[in-house]
Order: sequence, then C-alpha cells, then structure tokens
Amino acid sequence: MADAVAPPKALRLFVLAGEPSGDRIAADLVRRLRQRVPVVVTGVGGDALASEGQVSLFDMNELSVMGWADVLPRLPKLLWRARQVARAIVKSRPDVAVLVDAQVFSAIVAKQVHKAAPDIPVVLCVAPAVWAWKPERAQELKPHFREVMAVLPFEPAFMREAGGPKTSYIGHPAATALQFREQRPSQGQILLLPGSRDGELRRHLPLMREVASALSGHSAVNGFVLPTPRRLVKTLEQRVADWPVKVDVITGEDRKAAAMNAAVAAVAVTGTVTLELALAGVPMVTTYLADKGQAKRWFKYQVKYASLPNAILDRPLVPEILQIEPDPAALSGAIRELLDSPAKAEAQVQGFAEIRCLMENGTLEDPKVDPAERVLNYWRP
Repeated sequence: MADAVAPPKALRLFVLAGEPSGDRIAADLVRRLRQRVPVVVTGVGGDALASEGQVSLFDMNELSVMGWADVLPRLPKLLWRARQVARAIVKSRPDVAVLVDAQVFSAIVAKQVHKAAPDIPVVLCVAPAVWAWKPERAQELKPHFREVMAVLPFEPAFMREAGGPKTSYIGHPAATALQFREQRPSQGQILLLPGSRDGELRRHLPLMREVASALSGHSAVNGFVLPTPRRLVKTLEQRVADWPVKVDVITGEDRKAAAMNAAVAAVAVTGTVTLELALAGVPMVTTYLADKGQAKRWFKYQVKYASLPNAILDRPLVPEILQIEPDPAALSGAIRELLDSPAKAEAQVQGFAEIRCLMENGTLEDPKVDPAERVLNYWRP
C-alpha cells in the first residue's frame, strides 16, 4: 500500500487593510499567493479581501480617517483597535503579517507586535510618503518591519537614502486592471472623485457640487459620474439628489474602469485614484481641501507635489488646486482650461504613458518584483 501523501501546508497570512485602495492591493496579493500555495487569510479588510475568504475582525472603514480634525475624535477607539489587531496577530501567530497602508495605525500595530513577538515577520505594503514629508519616519520604520513593499517606482531608492527598511518595488494592481487609452473622446462625462473617507467627503462634496454646476453647460461635457465604494452608494445618492446637475453614482471596479475609459476628464482628490487615472490615460485636475493640521504640514515640509503623477515624474504634469478655504472657481477654471486645450490634455496623456512604463517595469536599479515572492521569502513551512 502506497504511503499517503500529506496535503501541502497552508500559508497562514494575517492582512490588515484600512481603506478601499489597500483592500484591493491586499486581495491581489492573496490571489497571487494562492497561485503558488494554499493560503488561509485572517485580519481586517473590506469587500475585496472578503471575496478572498477573510472574515474581518471589525469594519475596515473605522480606520478610514485623514487629518487631525478626523483623527482626534476617534483617537481612543483607534488606539484600542490597534491593540486589538496587535493582540490578534500575537495570539494567532501567522506565518507572515502584511499591513497595507493605514500608515500611522500600521506603525502602532507593528511596534506592539515586535515588542511582544519579534519573531513574527511583519511586512508593510505601500510605503509611507516619506518623500513628501517627515523623511525621518523612514528610520523609525526599520526596527518594526522586515520589509516595505512599495507601489511607487522611486520609493526603494528614497528609502535607502533615508535609512529606512529594505524596500522592494511591487507595482500596483491597477496597472493590470486598467487599460491605457491613448486618445480621449471629444465629448463625455466628467469623473468626480471626492475621496472615500468621511472627512474628505465632508470637505470635498460641496466643492464638487459647485464645479459640476459651473461645467454643466460646457460643450464637451454631457454628464457627471461619481464612482464610490459600495458602502457609500446610498449615502452619496442622497447627498447629490438635490444638486443642480444630475450625477450618476456608481460602484464596482468594472463600472469604474468603464467610466474612466469613456470620460472626457476627471477632477480628483489627491490620492491613489490619481494614479489609477494616469494608468488609464484620463486627463485630470487634482485638488485637496486641507484641514488646518494638514495645511501646517504642507507648509512645514514644503511638499513639492501632492499628486502621485507629478511625484512619480518629478514634474508638474497635472494641475494641483490645493486649498485651505474652498475656491470652486479656481478648480472649475482649471478643468475648463483642460477641456478647452487639446494640447494640454495630450501632454498629460504622453506623461501618463511614461508613468505606465515605469509602473509596469520599475527602474534599472529597482526593477519590479512579485509581491507574492517577497512574502513567501519570510515563510518557513
């Protein structure tokens, strides 16, 4: 009688994702890992990780805050959640823990895990923007993370120069999910992308309303579409119901990709979505209405670029309308200028093609690597 063959051992993976973009990156990582080994995934996440079998410890959206005005009222609960996550990692002893974005929260968790169980490999996915402000944070990460998996091609070199942890460039799943279009339609919808955090929506939805109203009569604009996570659809449908223009609120990655392909242009809050727009070849204007704490940091660190397309190319490809007080006229004027100038739109598209090449390949010094291989490097089955 032949000896029974033992089933392959499963990788026990703990994943924390704090917002929709991180949730998608984490789910892509799990799928890549499953192409190589069986995976059991636990932790905190949203719809994308749930589709990969994760049962979240709590609602991921509790972590979706930005700016001191949003963080301070929730600080006691956020600290309690950080202790909960750290205890869950230490108790379950996963083979690898991957913390995706949610930078301050992830750093607190990693520090607590390292203190209680330093043998558990903890990897950070999505590097903090140390290139924008507080570069000394790079060194603070080194004791607590075995590695950083960066989604921007210039970040490994910056981390080395700043004395941070080992950093690898893994690319971004949007480069695979989104098709690059080289020409924009002469007429189409405007994409409105006000963010997904509560504070972002509170500050930016009134701004977007004024912009949409100002552009509604433009000959190149035949409507407005607002992609959003599933949890926000009903809320946003109610909030745009009384706008002077009709706005289609949509959800789902497929519908968002289709809207990007058909859009004439986009107005987007600075963040991951600006990278997605660039990878799809959609001309845009970016904006951010900062609270006082964020504005103070901008001035203190003299941030060169707030949007990812500009940071990646290190040049002002995309207009950045950064505000402390809302100025819808400045924002709508910048979009109107983009709509009225095919040459400016084409210059953006050419720059986006450069970004896509960098995102797909990495740099000569730091070529793109597979995130699954980096995680498996820390597994000892």
